Amino acid sequence: MEKTAVIEFKDFSFQYKSQSKPTLHDINLTIYEGEKVLILGPSGSGKSTLSNCINGLIPFSEKGTIKGSLKVDGMETKEASIFKLSKKVGTVLQDSDAQFVGLSVGEDIAFALENENMPRSEMIPRVQEAADLVGMGEFLEHLPYALSGGQKQKVALAGVIHDDVKVLIFDEPLAALDPHMGMVAVDLIDRICRDQNRTALIIEHRLEDVLYRPVDRVILMAKGRIVADTKPDELLRSDLLKEHGIREPLYLTAMKYAGCRLEEQENLADLEHMELTAENKECLERFFQEEVMEYEPVPGEPVIEVDDVTFAYEDKPVLRDVNCTIRKGERIALIGKNGAGKTTLARLICGVNRPVSGQIRLRGQDYSVLSIKEIGEFIGYVMQNPNQMLVKDVIIAEVKMALELRGYSQEIVEERAKKALEMCDLYSMRNWPVSSVSYGQRKRITIASVLALEPDVIILDEPTAGQDYRHYVEIIEFINELNSRYGKTVILITHDMHLAIENTDRAVVFSDGELIADDRVFRVLSDDTVISRASLKQTSLYTLACMIGVSPEEFIAHFISCERRGKAGE
Repeated sequence: MEKTAVIEFKDFSFQYKSQSKPTLHDINLTIYEGEKVLILGPSGSGKSTLSNCINGLIPFSEKGTIKGSLKVDGMETKEASIFKLSKKVGTVLQDSDAQFVGLSVGEDIAFALENENMPRSEMIPRVQEAADLVGMGEFLEHLPYALSGGQKQKVALAGVIHDDVKVLIFDEPLAALDPHMGMVAVDLIDRICRDQNRTALIIEHRLEDVLYRPVDRVILMAKGRIVADTKPDELLRSDLLKEHGIREPLYLTAMKYAGCRLEEQENLADLEHMELTAENKECLERFFQEEVMEYEPVPGEPVIEVDDVTFAYEDKPVLRDVNCTIRKGERIALIGKNGAGKTTLARLICGVNRPVSGQIRLRGQDYSVLSIKEIGEFIGYVMQNPNQMLVKDVIIAEVKMALELRGYSQEIVEERAKKALEMCDLYSMRNWPVSSVSYGQRKRITIASVLALEPDVIILDEPTAGQDYRHYVEIIEFINELNSRYGKTVILITHDMHLAIENTDRAVVFSDGELIADDRVFRVLSDDTVISRASLKQTSLYTLACMIGVSPEEFIAHFISCERRGKAGE
């Protein structure tokens, strides 16, 4: 049976009105009805521009010059209207808050139907149907902004799946989600795509997480061009991920360390159904038996001590009897599902909130006598949502602001601001308006602003969410350098288990306001009970260890040791 094309690019190029060169060059691409396609590429590769051409934001909201042809469901986009295209294409933005228009979940889902002047008697069951489809049927009266990251994604999706929308575009759908909710989101996209024969385009950096459910094709973009249009297995067997700065799945890295023959391995992109060849299994077994020097961190004296701390918002307990000690020079991951209490603990440590009971000590001193400004001289905090931190109109003014408020000389202000901007790959953009840059670039601005202060302890809430792998590596390498060279204590609040395994030594795990584990990363991430209670997911290293019949804890520890000795990339 012949497939029906729903998206057809032919010799297509696009140049923004404000730019001197095209952003997209010679795009030839056909996507068929019911396909699920992953669009990969580093920042600036043209992924978002490509999707905005499909949904009509280009050329109707963002002006520029189009050459060639783009048809969506047979309709030439440059001759259509954004209203007509919205009937064919639904988009779920990376920043869900930017997509909400209603004061309740029900109102938000109903927005598109209200614009069509649909009678209320017909609208209400349609809204309920869409909400039920994404698992939000019981939340119609809730405020959208009060929902968790995963729930916001579901509401945004429900608002765009009415009627005959044939194409669904998901822009970084996993960026704000904990591991469990990421799996739920990938499952939901898969179910809607398969059950309703919708075409799905997923723009995402987290390749391994998207491959939790099969995708039909992967489109790899670089510098505004399509450099590969291939099956997932073929992509993983090639060197394209490394060449274009895309992070490969953890299990694939382990297989490469072991010298596995990837070209002979079937279902390479589908770990759940992959059966290792006899040769590859032997390679992994030999790899596991290699002797390596286990990395043992040597932390210093206590810098933060949390004793029996309890905290509540409006009499609603959020943290209960938390005890932990953070020592100088440690790299710690705070992990757990959305709403588990990770960010609340960070806000308590920074003094933004204060404990209802219990005590927090900084370098042995009870911090209740210290102001937020005094605590801020010692602890820097980068919030998850950059829009909550940015106050200046221009990037360099934002990075300089805290230094200037503290009365540093102009020479020091300039020197530190330049260093921080260069480390975060923002110096060439220093005079740009903050409003003109992407969500991921705003994240880097906030990181630069805090790093410019050179605090002793740095807390970063989801520092790599929305970053491509190149910027991810640059930021993490800089943070690791601060840790190794200057003894800075680093606390990462993260959903990214890949990040935790490769870049932290200790994991502190929360579940429903309780601290349920505090141990070396490899022990925590191989503990089934902790994984289940914290709504995490087993890493692919755990799965690979089970496939060859060895201890997951020991296998993950072995992998980390290989990372520490610099075997990555050899």
